[in-house]
Amino acid sequence: QQNRRSAGDSVDPGEEIHARGKRVVVIGGGDTGSDCVGTALRQGAERVVQLEILPRPPEKRDPATPWPMWPRMLRRTHAHYEGGELLWSVMATEFLGRDGKVAGLCGVEVDWRPEGGAPPSPRPVPGTGFEIEADLVLLAMGFTGPKKTPLVQGLGLELDERGNLRTFGGRRTSVAGVFAAGDMALGQSLVVRAMADGREAARGIMAYLSGREPAARGSD
Repeated sequence: QQNRRSAGDSVDPGEEIHARGKRVVVIGGGDTGSDCVGTALRQGAERVVQLEILPRPPEKRDPATPWPMWPRMLRRTHAHYEGGELLWSVMATEFLGRDGKVAGLCGVEVDWRPEGGAPPSPRPVPGTGFEIEADLVLLAMGFTGPKKTPLVQGLGLELDERGNLRTFGGRRTSVAGVFAAGDMALGQSLVVRAMADGREAARGIMAYLSGREPAARGSD
């Protein structure tokens, strides 16, 4: 809606979502969550709290991510410098309502330490429950991979080590005649990358329909 307002388009008053004068909670600490924080602040929110389930990264580059790996370190976006509160290692557990509208939410701190050799996963910390008053809650949680839908499982599509659909040249999947692109194949990324990947899948589909090999653009 804010994009439409900025473009000069109208928004139906009956469908309007606006943060003016409201207590806002944003669930999710990534780029989308940052956009929500910045937009809510500029719309005149009374308070903005952002919840991030992951632990706070170190201020400087984590030795576990040496060059040329993408460095794991604390990054603040423009929105974080504008205001708001960011809570790390917390998880929302329940919405609170009143008169048919959201009035707040419950949350708890989480512990990411590995246990019993299993990969780290968020575990609620007993005795750390809290409540936050809220008039508007925005969901900006990260994409963790394609759901194991009947389509994916029924076709027997092969997944990669990250849980995304494995693709080959021209964005072919492991099943002939089935193609995948964007977040389904790449994981969470930018919309412009998904658009470019969709075009690559289209080239692969055209090559498949014409009996040609796809151009060498895909990931093998």
